[in-house]
Amino acid sequence: MSGGERDVVPPGTAEAERAVADAHRREWTFVLAATARVAGDFDLAEESVQEAYVAALGAWARDGVPDRPGAWLTATARRKALDVLRRRQVLRAKLPLLVEPEEAGPDIPDEVAVPDDRLRLVFTCCHPALAREAQVALTLRLVCGVNTADIAHAFLVAEPTMAARLTRAKKKIAAARLPYRVPEAAELPERLDAVLTVVHLLYTTGHIAPTGGDLVRADLVDRALHLARMLATLLPDEPEVPGLLALLLLTDARRATRTDVEGRLLRLADQDRSRWDRDAIDEGRRLVLGAFRTGRPGRYAVQAAIASLHALAPSYAATDWPQIVKLYDMLLDRWPSPVVSLNRAVAVSMVDGPVVALAEVDALAEDPRLTGYHYLPAIRADLLHRLGRDDEAAQAYRAAIDLVDNDAERDFLTTRLAELTP
Repeated sequence: MSGGERDVVPPGTAEAERAVADAHRREWTFVLAATARVAGDFDLAEESVQEAYVAALGAWARDGVPDRPGAWLTATARRKALDVLRRRQVLRAKLPLLVEPEEAGPDIPDEVAVPDDRLRLVFTCCHPALAREAQVALTLRLVCGVNTADIAHAFLVAEPTMAARLTRAKKKIAAARLPYRVPEAAELPERLDAVLTVVHLLYTTGHIAPTGGDLVRADLVDRALHLARMLATLLPDEPEVPGLLALLLLTDARRATRTDVEGRLLRLADQDRSRWDRDAIDEGRRLVLGAFRTGRPGRYAVQAAIASLHALAPSYAATDWPQIVKLYDMLLDRWPSPVVSLNRAVAVSMVDGPVVALAEVDALAEDPRLTGYHYLPAIRADLLHRLGRDDEAAQAYRAAIDLVDNDAERDFLTTRLAELTP
């Protein structure tokens, strides 16, 4: 602007923007689930919910933030979806020969197999007609509100690659005319593994946020814990279900001690174990023991067993590292993954020393799936430092810093580098 003019912010605009952002974090899944039940397909539901959030910016700035933002958004999104459905109905009535008949809206019985709205939507979106990775990625994006960059990070691929995969999955849903239909009880087992993966990756994305200034995204962590508890209520006899809940509880028990008062990341060795959530640890341990008693513990139960040993150890050095290495071997048998192998190398360093572990890490560096994975050079830097090879360690820390996008992790690595190069 010229002549001394300046932008005028309407009263309430800043507050409305904050409220909409907060509602997006807290309410997205609820609003989408309620809208999908009316819309009958994911695309229409997603578009209607997005339009509702846009409408909220103007309406809340003008009229004030409602007492129940989620209810306002749900009503608005459902109304927009119904408007589209009515227009389609009119079009079919007027042009019956030009428009292909469409499926009716979702048939949702009074007694549904999955009583929780958010969990129901996760099961519904994990459609077996899609490839497994597409099921998980699309559910994280549409249902859980995780952005494409963070999903790409979880799958160890570039953001454009993940964006293309999400687009292809949506197109397949449209082309195959896959309706929004809540699966029946008999259909849940075939979708369970994908659902568990969604909840696990949702928690992981919140536990260490791939991007941003904070180490933890509490909204994602809490959402994952809620879904895990609902799964445990719904399917208590599936050993991987309590195994996943145990893993999340045992890991989250440390949440309050993972950063200092200034938000700086603290290593596991430096955390105040007296402040860990003992109730969560006790509950997690009981669930782990139950999963192992079945004689067929899966990958989540084994990971939970590893977390349990960390939780019970009086100190980092006094942890039962040999047993942790054995559990990682068991985990690799169930879930062959370079990330698991990398974590196992850390445990190996505590049993056999950094020389043996460094050889394993260097071998993993050849795996293309770990290209761009900043934990690999970070772990390598720590091992090199323990061997007194600080020049190489500094180089590895710089490589890790170049790859990390979370501010708390970057600050931690930068501090570690500074300690090597006074």
